[in-house]
Amino acid sequence: MTIQPYTTSVTVTADRDWLASRHGTDSTETITLDLAAFTKGVHFTEPEPGQPYGYIRSGVPVARITASGLYGPYDPEAKDGRQHLAGLVYTEAPYTPGSKNVPAALYWHGSVNTAHIPGGIDPTKIAPHPASPQIRFLGEVTA
Repeated sequence: MTIQPYTTSVTVTADRDWLASRHGTDSTETITLDLAAFTKGVHFTEPEPGQPYGYIRSGVPVARITASGLYGPYDPEAKDGRQHLAGLVYTEAPYTPGSKNVPAALYWHGSVNTAHIPGGIDPTKIAPHPASPQIRFLGEVTA
């Protein structure tokens, strides 16, 4: 029997057109996303043949789910903690098939282009909360 090592690499270019400035990009926090809470095609892409990873999209608004402590998509109508915006996923968060939880970087401080946020957001619906992010939303409302 012979063993032939096989090496592969994946390069991802972050699509951060939602980012209005570099301010705050050096102070992200590590969070864990609950993949089951997100919507395919809006918030993430699934792995495909020849592409071993799926990705949570950069710029997705997230909030902490009270019961689990994990993060899911922000929803101002939710009653499970996701009604309190925590910030945005800073860079694409890769995951492998079968993953349930995905580590990610939380962008919680800076300026963003509202019109380019995946899934859209209406800053006028963001309820004040002691743990609210310090984000300035620029441009037109998209939700």
